[in-house]
This record gives sequence, C-alpha cells and structure tokens, in this order.
Amino acid sequence: MNVEKYPLLDQIIKPADLRKLDQDQLPQVADELREYLLQAISKSGGHFSAGLGCIELTVALHYLFDTPHDRIVWDVGHQAYPHKILTGRRDRIGTIKKSGGLAPFPKRSESEYDTFGVGHSSTSIGAGLGMALASTHKNVDRRIVSVIGDGAMTAGMAFEALNHGGSLDPNMLVVLNENQMSISPNVGAMTKVLARMMSGPTVTHIRERGKRMMHKDSRVWRFMSRWEEHVKGMIVPSTLFEEFGFNYLGPIDGHDLPVLLRTLQTIQTVDGPNLLHIITAKGKGYEPAEKDPVKYHAVSPFDPQQGIVPVTPAVKPTPTYTQVFGQWLCDMAELDEKLLAITPAMREGSGLVEFEQRFPTRYFDVSIAEQHAVTLAAGMACEDTHPVVAIYSTFLQRAYDQLIHDVAIQNLPVLFAIDRAGLVGSDGPTHAGSFDLSFLRCVPNMIVMAPSNENECRQMLYTGFKYKGPVAVRYPRGSGPGELVDENMQALPIGKAEVVKRGKDVAILAFGSTLQACSEVASRIGASLVNMRFVKPLDTEVIMEMAQSHSLLVTVEENAAMGGAGSGVNEFLASTGGSFNILNIGIPDLYIEHGSRQDCLAWAGLDANGILEQVNKRFELMNLSRSALGSDL
Repeated sequence: MNVEKYPLLDQIIKPADLRKLDQDQLPQVADELREYLLQAISKSGGHFSAGLGCIELTVALHYLFDTPHDRIVWDVGHQAYPHKILTGRRDRIGTIKKSGGLAPFPKRSESEYDTFGVGHSSTSIGAGLGMALASTHKNVDRRIVSVIGDGAMTAGMAFEALNHGGSLDPNMLVVLNENQMSISPNVGAMTKVLARMMSGPTVTHIRERGKRMMHKDSRVWRFMSRWEEHVKGMIVPSTLFEEFGFNYLGPIDGHDLPVLLRTLQTIQTVDGPNLLHIITAKGKGYEPAEKDPVKYHAVSPFDPQQGIVPVTPAVKPTPTYTQVFGQWLCDMAELDEKLLAITPAMREGSGLVEFEQRFPTRYFDVSIAEQHAVTLAAGMACEDTHPVVAIYSTFLQRAYDQLIHDVAIQNLPVLFAIDRAGLVGSDGPTHAGSFDLSFLRCVPNMIVMAPSNENECRQMLYTGFKYKGPVAVRYPRGSGPGELVDENMQALPIGKAEVVKRGKDVAILAFGSTLQACSEVASRIGASLVNMRFVKPLDTEVIMEMAQSHSLLVTVEENAAMGGAGSGVNEFLASTGGSFNILNIGIPDLYIEHGSRQDCLAWAGLDANGILEQVNKRFELMNLSRSALGSDL
C-alpha cells in the first residue's frame, strides 16, 4: 500500500491526533479513510459495506467528542472498522477475524476506545443509557453517543431503552444511521416509517425552496423553519422519538460532513436525551457495494478493480448444511401446504432466498426480533399450521423465554432449524452456538437432534417436521463430510442411536458434527463408535450396553461440556446406581476466540488429535488409580 497516498491519515494514531487538524481538512481524512478501508479489507476480507457507509460519521464523532473520555457505543459492530482504524489499530486491520488478530466486533479488552463489547444487535441505546446514568451517579461530566443502524432499530430492545431513557433525561445522543439495510434489506413497519421520514417529497420541496428564497437571518426564515417542523410532524412521524422524550433532529445527509459537524456541534450544547437521524448509503464510495450491499456485507479477499467475481470450481462443492436446509424447506413446502417459514432478518444466512422467491406468501421475515419470531411461530402452530423457525444458535439465546413459555409448555409443533451450532470460526464467541444443547435439553417436551452429515440433516428435518411437538435440529456452519443427500425423506425412529463400529476398551458416543473426528480416533485405538443422533431423548439402551461392555465411555459434542449432551449421559448412568468410567469432551468452560473453524476446534480439543489426547490422559489416570488400589491391597 502506498503510504504517500494517505498524507492526513498517516498523521492519525489516535483520535487526539485527528482533533489537531483543521475542520476543513476532515473531508480529505474521510476520503483517505474510505480508500484505506477499501484497500485493506479487499486484501484481508471482513465486514465491508457497513463501514463504508459510516466513514463521515466516524470522523465527525471522534473529532468533536473527547474519546475515550466521552463514550461511543457501536451497535452490532459491522460499522466499527473505520473506528478501529482511527483508534490505533490501523496497521492491524488486515488481521481482523484471523487467529490472533483483531476481533471482528468492538471488544473492551482490545482497546479503551471500544466502550462496549457487541456482536448482537440493538444493544447500543441500553448500554449507552447505562453509561450515562452511571456517569451521573459518579458526578462525571461525560457525553455518551450510541450509534444504532444496520437494521438494529427494528428490534424491541432499542425501543425499550428509548422508553426508559426518555423518562430520565440523561445526557446522551442516539445517532440513528438509517441505510435501509441490516444484512438483508430491512422489512417491517418501522422501516417504512423511517423511509417516509427520509424521502417525504413535500418536506424536501419546502426545505429546498425556502433555502433558495430566504436569508437565514431573516424573520421569515425563522418563521418558516418553525412552520416546517410543524408540517414535518404532520407529514412524517418524526414525533415518534419526541414522544419517547428524545429531542429529534433530522433527517440529514450522513455523508455531508460539514452539515454533520455543524449539527453535532449544536447537539453538544443541548443537555438531555437527543436523537440525530442521518441518512447514509451502505457501501458508500465503492459502486459495486452501493449497488449490492448484501453481497458486500462481509467479503473474502477480492480485487477492488473487478469486484467480487463468482468463481466456478472445477469440482462441484459439497453443499453446506445451510444449503441442505434451504433445499429441504422448499421440498417440504411442495409436499405440505401447512409449512410456514420464519426468519429474524437472516434470509441469506439461513438459506431462505429460494423459499422466499417460490413461496412468498408463506415466508415471514420479522426483522431483528428473535423473541417475536418464536411467539409468532407459536401463534401459527395454534391454528393448524406448521411453522419452521430458521435461526442461528447464538440468536436463539435471545428468545429462550418464548421457546419455553410460548412453545414448549403448550407442546406446539414448531420446528427450530438451528444454524451455526457449535464453533463458528472467524466471527468469534459472540456468534458461536456453544450452549444450545445445554439450554434445550432441559426443556420438557423438546426433541433435540444433531446430524453428523448432510443426508442425516435432511432426514432429521423431515423427522422433526412430522413430529407433533417442539423439535430442534442443530447443525454447524459450513459444509459437512460430503455425504450424498437422498432426495427421498424418511422419518428416523425417535431417540434411537446408530452403532457405527464395535471395538473394545473404549466406547465413543459422538453427538452431531463430532462424528468424523471421533471416527478417526476410534480407528486409531480400536474403539467402539456410536452416532448418537438424539440429544433428547437419549438412547439409554445403547448407552447402558456400551457402558457395561467397555472400560471407558467417552462422550464428544460441539457444545459446552457443562450441562450438554454428555451431562445427560452422566445423569442417566447415575440414575442406574452403577459405577462407570466416563469422560465428557466438549467446549471447555471458556470462550473460544476468533480464528478459522479448524483452529477453533483444535483450541477446544475437538479435533481428532485433541480427542485422542484427552482419552489417553484419562487412561493414564485410570491406570494410576488401579496401581494405587493394588498397592493399598
């Protein structure tokens, strides 16, 4: 990268350096920052189009606010790459999402400028409010800025925080960065409200004609400015935020840096809760990303001159579990008109693009509202339809109460297709699905399945759909082992495992995605191997058989070891009153940081070498125990 290309950006190591520049130099800083982000992320990969859309906002905030004393809270974190560049991490931005590199989202332990760790959406206003109230309690004069965008205003948490904050009069600013996008295009009534606020033709006409006709210092200008606000309140529902108790300003062009600076300077003189509504374009400044912000939301390395060019592999790639689900969903919808599909704003990620195109009246995107998604499904199930909730494991955590209270207690037929279960790699611990087996298996009425390959995933989805109660099928990110998917669908017997091979001394009970690594270990040590398939109900017959006929029983799962599938095996065996040697292998009691998925599995001890090492260590302890007992005798 040519260092002479960034004469101003090179002077900025931290925001204090930015504040040394003259204000009229800031547009050049924004241009250099946008170009630097383009060149850096096109080489390394990472979240892309959201950052391009908030360059001017990032520059303005760090210029006018005394960060890190003043706090900037970013929502989700997709937009925070420019923030990382301006806060001392420019030279490491190419390491983002890689093993040992920068975190993909703001992270408190990474920088004092990252005031709140994020990854899930719609937390910025609540967190910012908490900081504002704590600062008031400590008599600290501090400004708090919560930046919310990328669809995060579609979630209930944001409005809960607005409702609370407006009643307390905190010194905080909420910046609503409206780009009409989350990852997929935004949907829902709130999006339509914001779109009307952005594009109301009458308001725009009044404003622009007034600017041309009147001098700003004139009495007529002041009258018309007040009159415009009244008209705007009648034409567009900007008063929504004012009813919450926030002083509303906007909408303004979030790429017009001088206007943005003037507006923020005005806001700094106004105490209490303020909300600034800015309009930006996701992917701003890079035409391919502006035209297709979904494609450029998160990218692998690409040539900026050519853009992302589809590559046709020489060999047909193994389908991902997400693709297997998407195909099954369409096939099942052809067979059963009762099937309805729900997603909380993850159409592309959950594999629902084709389904939406083919069955638009049976597709429901509820925006970033996981709680509503589950209760919506429960309501549908009450009326003799069969909803399928396509959701990431990490996002299902946000709807746990609804899963229990609205679905499971009523024993309603809702199928949860849980994507990204287990370790997800580069997105890190905020997106890892490390806990779903633990929090699902304790819920009465739930059936919980974990496929070991692509075909098993399809058959489990069919099995779950045919079951007359709540069912979860959880599958990992990416591709499976390459098992041929049978177009025919057949229900599996509920709660029945599959004995893959028989050996001696050690019996390995593999849950879901761990079967391939376990198979390698079993071959190396001559162990028995069982594909458990069901986490709930467990196949207690095969568990007892393996426990009684082997010296060591090993459970392996890509889930937290504490409270997971292995704990269920322990509970069953303890209830029999027998004494057995059991080793539970799973994600240890810590958060696995970002890196490649294979690196993450290795760090967790869930690759073949890690599993084998833990088995050998247990055998060493068992032999030492036998020796100690022999010497006592």
